[in-house]
Amino acid sequence: MACRCLARRIQLLNPQRRSYTRPPNAPKPAIDLKHIRQNPGLYEQNCIDRNYKHQARNSWRILELHEQWQEQQQQGRSLREQNNHLRRQLADAASRSGDAEGGTKSTDKKDSLLEEAKVLKERIGQIEGREAAIQLEIESLALELPNLSSQHTPNGEEPEVIGYINEMPSSNHTPRSHVDIGAQLELLDFASAATTSGWGYYFLLNEAALLEQALIQYSLSMALARRWKVVSPPSTVYSHIAAACGFQPRDQHGEQQVYAIEQAEKDKAKPALSLAGTAEIPLAGMKVNSILEETNLPLKVIGASRCYRAEAGARGVDTKGLYRVHEFTKVEMFGWTMPPLSQSTAHGSFGDADTAKPPSTVLFEEMVEMQKDILGSLGLHCRILEMPSTDLGASASRKIDIEAFFPSRLEHSGGWGEVTSASICTDYQSRRLGTRARTARSGGKGGLEWPHTVNGTAMAVPRVLAAIMENGWDEPTQTLAIPTVLRPWMGGIERVKKG
Repeated sequence: MACRCLARRIQLLNPQRRSYTRPPNAPKPAIDLKHIRQNPGLYEQNCIDRNYKHQARNSWRILELHEQWQEQQQQGRSLREQNNHLRRQLADAASRSGDAEGGTKSTDKKDSLLEEAKVLKERIGQIEGREAAIQLEIESLALELPNLSSQHTPNGEEPEVIGYINEMPSSNHTPRSHVDIGAQLELLDFASAATTSGWGYYFLLNEAALLEQALIQYSLSMALARRWKVVSPPSTVYSHIAAACGFQPRDQHGEQQVYAIEQAEKDKAKPALSLAGTAEIPLAGMKVNSILEETNLPLKVIGASRCYRAEAGARGVDTKGLYRVHEFTKVEMFGWTMPPLSQSTAHGSFGDADTAKPPSTVLFEEMVEMQKDILGSLGLHCRILEMPSTDLGASASRKIDIEAFFPSRLEHSGGWGEVTSASICTDYQSRRLGTRARTARSGGKGGLEWPHTVNGTAMAVPRVLAAIMENGWDEPTQTLAIPTVLRPWMGGIERVKKG
C-alpha cells in the first residue's frame, strides 16, 4: 500500500534538461520562422539583452539550416522528376510486353527500369529523412528563443520606477518582522510546517487563515465589479502545456524550476504532469487548439489557485517567513486580445509612433490599474516598476512589477519586495498552444490570426499578508490592524490581539 501511495511522488525537474516528451495530441507550435530568418540579428541581440546568451546564435543557425533544407528540397524535386519519368517509361514498357518480337528486350528494359526506380526511391527516402531532421532542429532552436522585448522595456538589469502608491508610513518604533508578529499573535506556525512538509512551508492560524480568505474574496470582488469572469482552475497541468506557456529553463543555470509528478511505471506512456507555479498556465491552457471569435475579445478571466514553486535560495532575509515559499495561494488575471493591426507591434515592438494602443496594451493597463487599486485600498505603500530585459521570463514582451514596503526588509533591499506582476506575452503563448482568433477585418473573409495574451497577479496571498502584518502592527498596543476593506470578510474584526 505504501508503494502505491508513493507512485506519484513529487520530484524536482532538472532545469537543464526537458524531462518530458510532447505527446502526439499536444498542440503543434506555429513559430513565425520567416520573421526569425528575416531578422537574425534582431533575435541575437534580444537574447543577449535578456541574458539568453546560449540561445543568441539560434537565429543564425536557423537561417543556415533553412538553406540546407532548401538544398534538400531541390535535390528531392530533381529526383522526383526522374522518378516520374521512370514511371512513364515503365508504363510504356508494360504496354509493349505483349509484343512477341520485342518481348525479351522489353522484359530486360523493364527490369532495369525497376532497379533504377528502387534506387531512386531509397535516395528520395533519405532526403525526406534529412528534411524532417532539419525541420525538427529548426523548431527546437526556435522554441528556445524568448519573446522579443517591448520598446517600453529598459535594457540591462535595473528597473525604472514609474510611480508610487500611498505615502511612506511613519513609525517611531523598531520595525518588527511578520515572523515575530505572527508568532506573538499566534497567526503563523513555521516549526510545525517544517516537521510535516519541510522548509518553505507554513501554517496560517486563526485570524491569518481568515485573512487569506478575505484577500481572495476581496480581489475577486474587484474583478467582478469590472465584469471579469471567475474560473477555478486545476493546479496540475501537463508539462508540455507549462513549457508552451514559457515555463522552462532560462539557460544552463536553470533559474526556473518546476515540480514534476513522478508517474507509476504503468503510467509512463501517459503525458508527464507538473504542479503549476501560477494559474497563468491552466488558464492559458483553457483555449488550447481553440478558435476565439473577435466579438468575444478581449476575453478576461480571473481565478484563485494553489501554486507550487521549487525556487532555491539562501535562508536569509529574502527567504525568511512568508516572502518566498514553495506552496501558496494566488489570484491570477489572464486575458486574450486581438493582435495589433501593424506587423511591427505583433512581434513585441510597441513604438511611440503607433496612433492607437494595441488591444493587449489596453488590457495590460487595466490589470495594472486593478493591482494599484487593490494594494492602495489595503493601505500599503508601494512602488511601480517597468522591469528590465534581464528580468523578463521567456514569454513576456513587457512586464510591470509592483513592490510593497516591508519595514523588516529595510537593510536587505531598501524595504521593497515584489507583490504583483503583469506581463504582455504577445502571440508567444497562442502560437505554442494553437489558440486562434477569427476576424473579419482582413477583407471581410473571416481569417484566423494569433491572439495576444496578457497576465497579471491580482493577489499573491503570503506576501501581501506579510506586508499587512508588518505595516499594520502597532507597537504600543501590541495589536495588528485589519484593513477596512477586508473587515466584511473577517466578521467585522478590526484588530488582532494576543489571546
